[in-house]
Amino acid sequence: MAKKFQTLKGFYDVLPDRQRLWRYFEDKTLTILDQYYYQEIGLPIVEPTSLFVESVGLDTDIVEKEMYSWEDSLNKDKLTLRPEGTAGCVRAIIENSLTYNGPVKLFYRGAMFRHENVQKGRQRQFHQIGVEAFGFEQPESDAEQILLLARLWESLGLKDVNLEINSIGDPCDRKVYREKLIAYFEDNKEILDDDALRRLYENPLRILDSKNKEMQSMLNSAPKLIDYLSESASNHFKRLCNILKEHNLKFTINTRLVRGLDYYNRTVFEWVSNDLGSQGTIAGGGRYDYLVEKIGGNKTPACGFAIGVERVILLLENLNKDNENILPHVYIVNLGDSARPVAFKISEKLRDEGLKVALNMEGSSFKSQMKKADKSGARLALIIGDNEVGNKIIQVKLIRNEGLQQAVNIKDIIPYIKEKINFDK
Repeated sequence: MAKKFQTLKGFYDVLPDRQRLWRYFEDKTLTILDQYYYQEIGLPIVEPTSLFVESVGLDTDIVEKEMYSWEDSLNKDKLTLRPEGTAGCVRAIIENSLTYNGPVKLFYRGAMFRHENVQKGRQRQFHQIGVEAFGFEQPESDAEQILLLARLWESLGLKDVNLEINSIGDPCDRKVYREKLIAYFEDNKEILDDDALRRLYENPLRILDSKNKEMQSMLNSAPKLIDYLSESASNHFKRLCNILKEHNLKFTINTRLVRGLDYYNRTVFEWVSNDLGSQGTIAGGGRYDYLVEKIGGNKTPACGFAIGVERVILLLENLNKDNENILPHVYIVNLGDSARPVAFKISEKLRDEGLKVALNMEGSSFKSQMKKADKSGARLALIIGDNEVGNKIIQVKLIRNEGLQQAVNIKDIIPYIKEKINFDK
């Protein structure tokens, strides 16, 4: 017996029934990105390892222990499957001089890869839609991205999604704060777990993001970065908050929110759902005004975010959302040798008119075909048998309208169907 293969741990297939939800989500998202004039860019899945080390940060979980990296045996290049999209997008901006004529707004979508502990809402291959704006330094750019996401959640019908924001200032602000934070943690060293002790002098801000229950009281009393902001960073954050208030968008200032990547400065934000357990963040991002320059470009203010597609899909499954736009308009049931070529010809003529058609080609029983017609989601079933062919008619059953059925002359079938489903090519 041949060996049966299975997907790797943390990798999975998206089967057709679930893929319909992905299409529904993508359709809604792309419509809103068009409204805000973000243009799509395609990015490689594989990048130089050094790109992520330089941008994401050497002391982050991603670079330390989560990247899928290897040395190319042919040319000795050190390569990595992308663990996130911003670094590659910044590389593309620099390499192709995309900001030469002024600011640009881009988005990308696709698979990312991190070697993480697999759990609900967390896989080793996962998908993101990333949104990045380059050349905009004002808080209006941050606010626009946050409001874009709020509009998306409303369009998708997601209700219990909450916005958390914070400002982590600029590097000079964090330098002062870092010293205060290290001193505070040193005074509470007996409470720190092994992971926190490891980060204490390398990346103390990441300790604030710990989920260790025994550390929460101590972390809640830690110095707050927002109290150490420069006047410029403080005014930026105040203006952002005021814009959100002006648009009646509710938010919480979470002073422990720092995000997990080193390139952020000033604004950071997350959209969080309580319906996903510990993996409740469905979108997050912020400002990264120093990253373009850090990896070889000109000084360019920037901000962006990423949506965790799988996590949004989990929420949509709870709402029983679907994408009717990809369901067939018509399902053709056919029975008998003379009916089969007629059904095939009719299916092609309907597709010529722009209609979506599912044609049964199995030769199964009438009962079986009607069950499949109902399950397909089609609005109409065309029933063609040898009797119908002899009488030059087609039986049309309105599946979604109490199963009403009518015989229609074969020469009138196309205009009849288009009228019934109100379809205009």
